[in-house]
Amino acid sequence: MSDLRLSDPVTLISSDSFTPDEIARIEVVAPALRAGTKEARAALPADQRASIKAIANKGHRAIDGAQMDLFPNLKLIAQFGVGYDAIDVAAATARGIKVTNTPDVLNEDVADLAVAMMLGWARQIPQGDAWVRNGTWASGRELPLNRKMSGAKVGIAGMGRIGRAIADRLAAFNMEVHYCSRGEKDTPGWTYHTDVVALAAAVDWLVVAVVGGDSTRGYVSRAAIEALGPQGVVINIARGTCIDEEALIEALQQGKIAGAGLDVFYNEPHVDARLIAMDNVLLQPHQASSTVETRRDMSMAQCANLAAFFAGEALITPVN
Repeated sequence: MSDLRLSDPVTLISSDSFTPDEIARIEVVAPALRAGTKEARAALPADQRASIKAIANKGHRAIDGAQMDLFPNLKLIAQFGVGYDAIDVAAATARGIKVTNTPDVLNEDVADLAVAMMLGWARQIPQGDAWVRNGTWASGRELPLNRKMSGAKVGIAGMGRIGRAIADRLAAFNMEVHYCSRGEKDTPGWTYHTDVVALAAAVDWLVVAVVGGDSTRGYVSRAAIEALGPQGVVINIARGTCIDEEALIEALQQGKIAGAGLDVFYNEPHVDARLIAMDNVLLQPHQASSTVETRRDMSMAQCANLAAFFAGEALITPVN
């Protein structure tokens, strides 16, 4: 890579959420320029924008066609994360720009959090912690009885890599696994449903693990939420847009379902105040992949794509 040590940057770091370690890995591959907002990118001098060949993107920083057009020599957008719905892939393809992501490395962590949220909701773990800390237990009051999770029926909406990892874990809890997906999968006797409404009607727990983007916007509809029934619980570790959030809030308020565990939201990090006010909802700050080990692996996967691009080699995980 010594021939890439140029006076001008060739990679744009497009998000302020990259850590120093992640930035250092990117800068090992090739000289980089940081511009964490669209305003900062637009303000760059034309000669700097022309030097950019690749963008290292992270999280939900939207990159549309207008952003791409700021960089006339842009040929790669390397996304940090499995989800790339913030990137207009069609616009990138039309401009001859390749997009990559970092799949697989975060499957286990996301699946772990999905199960943790289910257990946390069912066994009232946040409430139990507060019960001990605030002295309620010492005063002689017992925590209200919890709800058993083992042996219940669970539906996985989206049987991709992450959905399969979740289902494998829940099968170990002797749960009856149902799922819906684009097509029937090779599973150990799990029950396939052709649509999410039928899936919800058959289960006690509905775990949302579909991909984000326009194709799954509102995928878990009002009809699906209501089909789940008054004992049903929704767990979402996919994207906030995958659920009709207004319908979910109404169902929670009216007792049409029992509760929810949410790691993702419509307008995150600005969560609807009605969700925050409800004690039958377990909330998390979109942290499913947030472990030291997985974030390191995601960073390395992103940099592997950048390195392959600059070396003229095949990209590791292209999405277009």
